Amino acid sequence: MERTRLSSKGQVILPKSIRKARGWPPGTEFSVEVVDDGVLLRPLKPFGASRLEDVFGCLRYEGPPKTVEEIALAIGEGVRERHARGRY
Repeated sequence: MERTRLSSKGQVILPKSIRKARGWPPGTEFSVEVVDDGVLLRPLKPFGASRLEDVFGCLRYEGPPKTVEEIALAIGEGVRERHARGRY
């Protein structure tokens, strides 16, 4: 049985042997569930790769298609607006 402890920041280090056996790289996200005698950690499954065909049309736009140049200008304007509001 492996042992670990809770840090003053509320962090728990999972022993390397467990991380290696499960294939959990740094940055792995977990769901945390309270159970009767402790907590249960479950790794979250990342979203699979998406194909354009699967997501095309999920953001509704009604109107004529925009050109690449129009899109680039709109993005540039949005960035300038965010800078003006101190967002960057």
